[in-house]
Amino acid sequence: MIAAITDFDGRITGAHRTWLDPSGRDKAAIDTPRRAMGTLLGNGVRFDVARDVLAAGEGIETMLSLRSAMPTMPMVAALSAAHLAAVLFPATLRRLYIARDDDPAGDGAMASLIDRANEAGIEAIALSPRLGDFNEDLRTLGINALRAALRVQIAAEDVARFMGWAA
Repeated sequence: MIAAITDFDGRITGAHRTWLDPSGRDKAAIDTPRRAMGTLLGNGVRFDVARDVLAAGEGIETMLSLRSAMPTMPMVAALSAAHLAAVLFPATLRRLYIARDDDPAGDGAMASLIDRANEAGIEAIALSPRLGDFNEDLRTLGINALRAALRVQIAAEDVARFMGWAA
């Protein structure tokens, strides 16, 4: 899988490559199944253009899992906890959802990003998986459980806007 790394204006700053297992169920069983090159810091793999709302998380798989539950919410995969903490904000951003991984690195990235968002006058809301990350939630618990868990974590006005459900 090859993904473009871009800044929030859509300029390509790098590329991320993930080698996949031929079964399509996991990453390839090689020493380093993921590699990135280019300018990553502050940038990421984007799913739609962020305006007033953005969800940010570490991995592509995590963000694609969230995207399956909230298909119209703009998202960015920062590609690591350190890069998540440094994601740049578009000037129009008013609410940032932080899709945290349930580990110490994810907690640290979330705390740093919440501080940066608050300093910029952006509402920051942490999204927490039931298991290790949202990809694990989707694969283990299913899409309906993922959607139900997210529904109670996002702002009421965003439920209908991004999930297609009435608040």
